[in-house]
Amino acid sequence: MKIILKFLIAGLAGLILFPGFVGADTKPPAEGGVLPPIELGVPQSGEYQQYLGISGNKTFTIPEINAEVVLIEIFSMY
Repeated sequence: MKIILKFLIAGLAGLILFPGFVGADTKPPAEGGVLPPIELGVPQSGEYQQYLGISGNKTFTIPEINAEVVLIEIFSMY
């Protein structure tokens, strides 16, 4: 019973601490549509930051990547 309670508390804490997952869209973008804004964490490695052409902010968006083309691979796991 204690194990079930621990998993239940951990699951509820996850929902509270990471609300972005709860409000995620359930439908994929339309073909030819625009992706919604996605914020990513800045890598701690200065080498990776330089490769992406981003500054040392906490987060960055895909349009901030200094590249002519950015390939995004989306996995539908559920």
